[in-house]
Amino acid sequence: MSDTTTCVRAPEISEEGYASLAASVHRASTIVFPNSAAYANRAERGADGYTYGLSGTPTTRKLQAAINELQTAEGTLLLPSGQAAIMLVFVSVLKPGDTVLIPDCAYPPVRSFCENFLTPRGMHHRVYNPSASTDEIALLFDKTVRLIWVETPGSTTMEMTDVSALVAKAHGRDVLVGCDNTWATPLNFKPVSVGVDFVVEALTKYPGGHSDVLMGSVSVRTRDWFLSLKSMMSMMGLGVSPDDCALVLRGLQTMPLRLRHSEKIALEFAQMMCDRISPDLVLHPALASNPEHTLWRRHFSGASGVFSIVIPDDKLSAVTAAIDCAKTFSIGASWGGTHSLLAPMSVATDRTFPWPGNTNMILRISIGLEDPDDLWRDLMPIVDAIAS
Repeated sequence: MSDTTTCVRAPEISEEGYASLAASVHRASTIVFPNSAAYANRAERGADGYTYGLSGTPTTRKLQAAINELQTAEGTLLLPSGQAAIMLVFVSVLKPGDTVLIPDCAYPPVRSFCENFLTPRGMHHRVYNPSASTDEIALLFDKTVRLIWVETPGSTTMEMTDVSALVAKAHGRDVLVGCDNTWATPLNFKPVSVGVDFVVEALTKYPGGHSDVLMGSVSVRTRDWFLSLKSMMSMMGLGVSPDDCALVLRGLQTMPLRLRHSEKIALEFAQMMCDRISPDLVLHPALASNPEHTLWRRHFSGASGVFSIVIPDDKLSAVTAAIDCAKTFSIGASWGGTHSLLAPMSVATDRTFPWPGNTNMILRISIGLEDPDDLWRDLMPIVDAIAS
């Protein structure tokens, strides 16, 4: 070979004896085939085969397999974000004339997608009260309802839904059930095990774990829906970077330890806050004082490091000043990373039904890996401002 060709086509080397604990990063756009017949018949490789980099490399397959096993699902797909994962489910399931039911506590872009994308295209949505009984929610199941979306607990206001009871009601009316399980992760709750059809995780959060990667996943209960969603992904040109998959695979290795640490500290802080301010202002389903604690215990084996406190309107100015003085917490969206976060959130514009306290501001707290004493020093002025 000429030098020019050697520069393009490096010589093959032996990988015999090579075994690494780190996930190998397989980057590819083009997948090559041994002969023209194999290329012509590449569709025969099926949904799990390698045909083009967009549809997956061994690195993406490894992450899919790990998430799939954690979820006890029949298939898992990877997308550029948790929001993209939710939208893939909606556009794959719904057709003009269909209705999706979304909880009032849903991640706000879900409502925006329904209003600004689905509605102009003839697909409808209705908002239900996540604090309502299963029987009350089931009254919304008319002949147009194709999908009900669940977020439990709500990622800011922490409402709980009886998922297993809702699944029974929905499937009895041929309604599919999807669940955003990002707060719990599959380490604390496996929705597929109670019959949920689609489980979305924002892998950006606890699985990635270091605030440096964006990714989402959809895990499905049946193989048919896996194939349907994968076909939709292909038509939409959606895929993820193998480098990002390697970051999430690395994050998964420490996720159980990080999650348990954050769970413990968050629950301790939440209880300390209950002791200093009204328990009604502390939103954490794992607290024994929480009115939905029994429902949480029925489905969940543990909690995450995310909880919220309600900021009374007359305390907002003092609390905001205390938040701005925090030295260890950072102010920002998302959660599940090593850094602890404060997210003051106004929920009023995103709600249809009454929310906790009917106040203008809720402070979402995400506990990371810093020293708990340093974190509490930041939280104490906030608590004092509410208690005063």
